[in-house]
Amino acid sequence: MLRKTVRWILARLYRVKVLGLENFHRAGERVLIVANHASFLDPVLLWAFLPGDVTFGINTHTAGQFWVKPFLKFCPVLAVDPTNPMSVKTLTHHLRGSKRAVLFPEGRITVTGALMKIYDGAALIADKADAPVLPIRIDGAQFTPFSRMRGILRLRWFPAITLNVLSPRRLELPSEVKGPERRAKLGSLLEDGMCEMLFTTSDCRRSLFQALLDARKIHGGRKVVLEDVQRKPVTYHGLITRSLALGGKLAEISAVGEAVGVLLPGTIATVAVFFGLHSRGRIPAMLNYTAGARNLLAACALSQVKTIVTARRFVEMAKLENDLAQLQTRVQVVFLEDLAASLGTVAKLEALFSGLWLRTRRESGEEGERPAVILFTSGSEGAPKGVVLSHSNLLANREQIVAKIAVNAQDVVLNALPLFHSFGLTAGLLTPLLSAMRTFLYPSPLHYRIIPEVAYDINATILYGTNTFLAGYAKHAHPYDFYSIRYAVAGAEKLQPETRRLWSEKFGIRILEGYGATETSPVLSVNTPMHFRAGSVGRFLPGIRHRLEPVEGIAEGGRLHVYGPNVMLGYLKPDEPGKIVPPVSSFGAGWYDTGDLARVDEEGYLFIQGRVKRFAKIGGEMVSLMAVEELAGRLWPGHLHAAISLPDEQKGEKIVLITDCPQAERSRLLEHLKRERYGEIYLPRSIQVVGSLPVLATGKIDYPSLSALLGAEM
Repeated sequence: MLRKTVRWILARLYRVKVLGLENFHRAGERVLIVANHASFLDPVLLWAFLPGDVTFGINTHTAGQFWVKPFLKFCPVLAVDPTNPMSVKTLTHHLRGSKRAVLFPEGRITVTGALMKIYDGAALIADKADAPVLPIRIDGAQFTPFSRMRGILRLRWFPAITLNVLSPRRLELPSEVKGPERRAKLGSLLEDGMCEMLFTTSDCRRSLFQALLDARKIHGGRKVVLEDVQRKPVTYHGLITRSLALGGKLAEISAVGEAVGVLLPGTIATVAVFFGLHSRGRIPAMLNYTAGARNLLAACALSQVKTIVTARRFVEMAKLENDLAQLQTRVQVVFLEDLAASLGTVAKLEALFSGLWLRTRRESGEEGERPAVILFTSGSEGAPKGVVLSHSNLLANREQIVAKIAVNAQDVVLNALPLFHSFGLTAGLLTPLLSAMRTFLYPSPLHYRIIPEVAYDINATILYGTNTFLAGYAKHAHPYDFYSIRYAVAGAEKLQPETRRLWSEKFGIRILEGYGATETSPVLSVNTPMHFRAGSVGRFLPGIRHRLEPVEGIAEGGRLHVYGPNVMLGYLKPDEPGKIVPPVSSFGAGWYDTGDLARVDEEGYLFIQGRVKRFAKIGGEMVSLMAVEELAGRLWPGHLHAAISLPDEQKGEKIVLITDCPQAERSRLLEHLKRERYGEIYLPRSIQVVGSLPVLATGKIDYPSLSALLGAEM
């Protein structure tokens, strides 16, 4: 009767929903229930809404609190000390008696809003008791005053709470794995399972604009979420109002489902255009304004763009007048200044009131599978390709990221990466914006002296960059400029050991290197504070499957193929403009061939060995051009180095190293190879010193331009 009464009260106050209850019955009598720990309400919620009797394993310290003791009389409880082996044995014996037990493997209520450290004792108990694990996600309780998120999240007395019961699973390891190694691996399996739980219970089947409305509902319309160099912060209310106003004007010159080109830098106005197009069912095609008129015209043809949105001030500052003149011969160009001037008082008021009263709505799920954005690959190794990402692709990648890295509404993100780049769009804009983090948009990552000052001024806690950009910031920054940085995340290109060392020694910051591709929205793996291995690009995000295809001449690892909810809808190709060609690889439909050679160690850390295209076959042996560049980088740090393979009559191919280091000499590199115990096959046939190497806007070396330059010189 007491349980029914409590359940009735909680159901009315918190509109509690229990999803997947059939999984609870399917798990059987002997099962270990594991849940995230969001608030002090969690045990009460599970006790009230889970059918049958369950025993709660409660931390001995918590069980000893005076205000907890009265509640312990109403349900079976076992006091558990995560550091005491006897506690593990007690709960193990309890489970073996075909009893259900509940544990919170974090051992404490979250103070970050994400998963805390997972104790491996829970996994060991399930293993020794031969019991499956039943994950349950408690969502919504973190917004109550009974959580420990005061000052971090917007708390309210009665938010909606959902209990998601997932399928039972067993933590399986070979019997020969024993002792401390078995315990550690079991703990890792449990942690991966709980991260997977957070991801699979998230809502990715909705539109980006709907996700923006949902974020406003959760965090409040007055929450400041965006700022740029104009230093005029914008709230959720303000962003949605601007988006609706611009979306209305853009709807007059485009059709539903049409791709509209966006040729703008990283500013609030660009974000408003992006969401404004989404609010009216249009697809933003994010154009790379550094690509030149030829590539821009090719991108427009690929995506069938008829209209481009830009700004006169930006065109003037970026010196794009000639490029724009060529674009205007093929497409209609609309300027933001003209759109703003055409907005009358009635239109502004309509957008204001529509934005204030527009509420979240339940979508069918089909919206999530529709194209959300068209991006274009960097073209670092050839002609750019059009990549079509769906709403679900982008939202899934955002959920995958926050399932692995603890971020919250108190974080301040400094994003200087361009929004036409998937790293800058997903990680630098959408992830923080939909998590209510304050994001400062800076229009160019190349201002090495200014960006550290901006980070210091805004008290940035998260910084995204490529190796090239992070090295430039470190070179010019004051040692205290990055005092507030919690996470410095590197992607898009290989993080060099010199850059890692410089950040560690100068700022005391460990750079978290990740890996991805435009085609995967983009993040596939990332190092985290809890799972970090120097030289790797971290472990795969939840929901991603991978396969390694053997490559002739490569003894360890193989060609990386991936599959997951963040993998693109497909490519746009020049021979069939506007037609989306879904991804397919040797492993089947939906799989994406990254073209990278990789290996994965026993603990799941991913190591990228280089592009398949970036190997030279010399005398029948495969030589990594990336390895040659890294060797040169360790010998001559602080400079750019690029290795190129060219045809050779005697050995098939030869390697040429291009560098901007004036002291670079082949004899010195040979001595360095011997010190590091590399064979002479890694020694370039020649070294050419240039004033500067061509670099793309993303920070990657522009290999096509370099090859063309080298071919001209040869």
